[in-house]
Amino acid sequence: MGIEKIPVERFVQLLQINPVIDVRSDAEYSHAHIPGASSIPLFNDQERAIVGTIYKQQSREDAIKKGLEFFGPKMKEMLLQAEALIQEKDANNKTVLVHCWRGGMRSAAVAWLLDLYGFKVYTLIGGYKTFRNWVLQELAKNHPFQILGGNTGSGKTIVLQSLKKKGEAVVDLEGLAGHKGSAFGNIGLPKQPSQEMFENKLAIAIKTELEKYPNKKIWLEDESQRIGTVNIPQDMWVHMRRCEIVFLEIPFYSRLNYLVETYGKLDKIALRDAIGRIQKRLGGLETKTAISSLDENNIHGCFDVLLKYYDKRYSKGLENREEPKPNIVVVLADDVNDMENAGKILNLNNGRN
Repeated sequence: MGIEKIPVERFVQLLQINPVIDVRSDAEYSHAHIPGASSIPLFNDQERAIVGTIYKQQSREDAIKKGLEFFGPKMKEMLLQAEALIQEKDANNKTVLVHCWRGGMRSAAVAWLLDLYGFKVYTLIGGYKTFRNWVLQELAKNHPFQILGGNTGSGKTIVLQSLKKKGEAVVDLEGLAGHKGSAFGNIGLPKQPSQEMFENKLAIAIKTELEKYPNKKIWLEDESQRIGTVNIPQDMWVHMRRCEIVFLEIPFYSRLNYLVETYGKLDKIALRDAIGRIQKRLGGLETKTAISSLDENNIHGCFDVLLKYYDKRYSKGLENREEPKPNIVVVLADDVNDMENAGKILNLNNGRN
């Protein structure tokens, strides 16, 4: 069916509907990869090191010969893996995307094999390195963002999910980061992605929403720049801080009850450790009170202390926005109710448009 080299913009469009094969080594893939790509490495980490050393110390030709020694026995298995990916996606569409690090010999070798077998193969010009440049450029753009604000415990994440169900453009920063955004945000969750992988997922998520909803703003939660172990890229963070905020204002005790329901069942040792991590900022007396309440199974008392701390932090963050200050629109709500509060937000927006 043929091999076609395509630029990154076209590659990003096609990866939404076609399987993507990353032929880099296991370590390269594990660190970060194109979201949705499957790892079918041409060389494992050790083989890659051997071929690379021969390339540097001997010659390109010798490196190719050694590479073929490794590649030959793997051909059948690679075809079977690629065929399985096609079956999962669409058995009638024998199209596959392939990339390596720079768009060189590794992707060319696998593309040749897949083409020989009868696949339509697209390879990425410049490889994963070019994709990374695209990611960084995409995240530096001033995209049309709408920020959902609100004190801790306002249920902003579930409101965003409801906005998405109602047909709004939404990017879930905490979901992409694998963290709920506070000292307690990683409890019970798997390890977060690398910074590079977070950025890759973020760029694709934004691009997907822009194409799906070309005339809408993308809803994002008002976050600290740091979400657990990853950071919102600086250019995007600065832009977010200048975008209009729709602030969901919910009474303290409604938010407290929601937090107790959400976090109260988590492991107490993990909760205790999380409180310890914010001890310096929380203060000695407040830390002691929160931990004592937790030990006495007084979850309301513990979270009362913590919520007051986070309310102060959020208010300070809201006040310390750079000039020009963003417009803040307040939406009043009595309880943490995702569908109802999403409806109030949309009614407000529709009334202003």
